[in-house]
Amino acid sequence: MRITDLMIEPVMILDLRSATKEAVIDELIASLNKSGRINDAYAFKQAILAREAQSSTGIGEGIAMPHAKTSAVNEPTIVFGKSSRGVEYESLDEQPAHFFFMIAVPEGESNLHLQALKVLSRMLLDADFLGRLREVKTPAEVTALFNSAQAESEASEAAAQGKKAEAARQSDSSVGGSASGMADVIVGNPDSDQFVVAVTACPTGIAHTFMAEDALKKKAKELGINIRVETNGSEGVGNPLTAAEIARASGVIVAADKNVEMARFDGKPVLQRKVSDGIRKPEELIRKAANGEAPIYRHEGGAAAGGSDAGGKVSVGGKIYKDLMNGISHMLPFVVGGGILIAISFLFEQIYGADNPIFKLLMEIGGAGAFHFLIAILAGFIAMSIGDRPALMPGIVAGYMADTADAGFLGGLAAGFLAGYIVVVLRKLFRGLPKTLDGLKPILLYPVFGLLLTGTVMYYVFDPLFSWINTGLNSALANLGTGNAILLGLILGGMMAIDMGGPFNKAAYAFAIGVFTSSGNTNGLMMAAVMAGGMVPPLAIAFATTFFKNKFTEQERKSGVTNYVLGLSFITEGAIPFAAADPLRVLTSCIIGSSIAGGLTQFWNINVPAPHGGIFVAFLSNHIVLFLLSVLIGTVVSCLILGFWKKPLSYKIK
Repeated sequence: MRITDLMIEPVMILDLRSATKEAVIDELIASLNKSGRINDAYAFKQAILAREAQSSTGIGEGIAMPHAKTSAVNEPTIVFGKSSRGVEYESLDEQPAHFFFMIAVPEGESNLHLQALKVLSRMLLDADFLGRLREVKTPAEVTALFNSAQAESEASEAAAQGKKAEAARQSDSSVGGSASGMADVIVGNPDSDQFVVAVTACPTGIAHTFMAEDALKKKAKELGINIRVETNGSEGVGNPLTAAEIARASGVIVAADKNVEMARFDGKPVLQRKVSDGIRKPEELIRKAANGEAPIYRHEGGAAAGGSDAGGKVSVGGKIYKDLMNGISHMLPFVVGGGILIAISFLFEQIYGADNPIFKLLMEIGGAGAFHFLIAILAGFIAMSIGDRPALMPGIVAGYMADTADAGFLGGLAAGFLAGYIVVVLRKLFRGLPKTLDGLKPILLYPVFGLLLTGTVMYYVFDPLFSWINTGLNSALANLGTGNAILLGLILGGMMAIDMGGPFNKAAYAFAIGVFTSSGNTNGLMMAAVMAGGMVPPLAIAFATTFFKNKFTEQERKSGVTNYVLGLSFITEGAIPFAAADPLRVLTSCIIGSSIAGGLTQFWNINVPAPHGGIFVAFLSNHIVLFLLSVLIGTVVSCLILGFWKKPLSYKIK
């Protein structure tokens, strides 16, 4: 397939008017839509933006290649656009982009177009070709240039294949092995003993995968170093590496933004970098791999891996964020599923009473069931992100211990990181053991020692610490008394948002229950403050994701919708995933709003004579309108603070 079969003239734009990244994307999509090459412009844009959110497709050298594979595409198409003044596109070299290649691929499309994309990738790495492309004035000139360049490339490749075939006939072996073997996939210098292997992969497996492949091959040939490159593209694995090649290689390059099979590289020096480094830094990667200047990879548990070694300059904050997100993403289904079932159960309780079998069933499934696992799952998968599969079990147990000790959300976070890093330390300690014991490590040594050490620290340090915090908070609240109801309402409401189900939250709720049950306060004044304060965080999140869409990802906006139900049901935990992802902004805004809501309930002398239920028990209040107004005011305040404080994404959502 020729590249111009995809890059058709009617969709080309040689005088792009857009001045921003999103505007360029919109302009290119409009051309696609007008030509009928796509069937849903909005869905296609969301797919493009989702790819941009993973990493910018502005690869540098003035080139940007936004791309997506989606059912919104009718026919595989490449929209070529050119901007004479350049557009700030968040490119990897921080320079303006002038050439745009928007690649649209239908879901389930055959792989013929990928061959054309490989040719395109190779052309864009040629500085002379880009110089000629800069001078074209009409779509016809663009077509002629690409056809000519592709013809030259095919002729050159055919000549090279002919030379390799001739060399193979004259010798029983070639650079990579037998004459019928690797001569067509290994490039470099046949007289050199230096040999490296590489794997390239990007999230969609369309463009960057092949550009990194070609950049590595081209640079290896210049350096006289033999290289074999495997691609993990959208059509699957191309040119798969063999065990013999991996064993022979002096080093391995993994230039990937998605998981690839890593177990086969155990014991080899491996450079794990972003796919963009394969495009922009091929010489650095090849020289380091050829000289064995890379960390020795040790595979223990898990089938795949991706990411960066220290050379990838991953920040400590970025690593912590990744570990947090692993725990939160696995915990979120428990929060949503369990929370909604609990909310539904409240309806049956209010209508039919606490003895209703449906109420009991839903509470058993949602409360005793799903919610019972929240902290354990959070801690377990944080630990797994840090220490791989051997850390999962100690993390889950530590999370369970944190939950039973009223350590709550904060205790769960600490438990996850504790278990994960204990397993990391154990791995280093056990590396000196004989190789014959390697099989015992994941099934005996890590589980026993990981659980023992993690459990001991939890039992003697974290459990007493958070119990002490809870006791201290209860004592401090009791000493405040009820003389200054407004101040107490402010404090209780704010505490409900500090850790959203953790020790502060539970201390405030326990104090309100204590007042409710032991002082004859059947009016439930303190319960009104606690309930209003606990409803604000999830409602504020829901409002913010609705009215400040450009500040949240698509997944966050979807999760935000469920917080309407959770907030109205007095289930504060719905805000936990957002608080963990952005603690400073989310917690600060929620604490302020919850404090205001709690204080207002006392200012207006509101009582709620029920220990739970949210809006479903609000009608029992002596001032239902004022209670709802307190919650609404606190929610709006939190929403506005978070919405204006939180930074927008790198692209806007319409």
